[in-house]
Amino acid sequence: MPKINRYVDIDSVEKEAKKDYIDRHSPFIHCEKNAKKGEKFQVRIQMGNEYKHPDDFDHYIAYIQLFDGETLLSQTTYYAGAQGSAPAHASVIFEVVPTKSKMKLVAMSYCTKHGVWESDPVEVEVGE
Repeated sequence: MPKINRYVDIDSVEKEAKKDYIDRHSPFIHCEKNAKKGEKFQVRIQMGNEYKHPDDFDHYIAYIQLFDGETLLSQTTYYAGAQGSAPAHASVIFEVVPTKSKMKLVAMSYCTKHGVWESDPVEVEVGE
């Protein structure tokens, strides 16, 4: 089982290099807090909030996944150079169709140099 890294509030971190490391590897979920059952719902995931991640041949974001609890909803795969071989905020918009009354969304990403990273969970209420 690979080690899973999680975001910590970078305001509580003293060293700038550590803030950069944590932020640029963390996936952040952006979506509405409410959805309608059976209708498409957009979820945007962005890598890094303040700091951009490298896009080098040996150090890049290989994939971003979206889970609802333990269920994998969607995944996108990247290859070296997909972000123009320059530091960037890799991002993706997934469209999912809610079928339950609540979703607990979690994003996972994989950096080819620093492993698996997990977002904070985001709860979405699903109405009729």
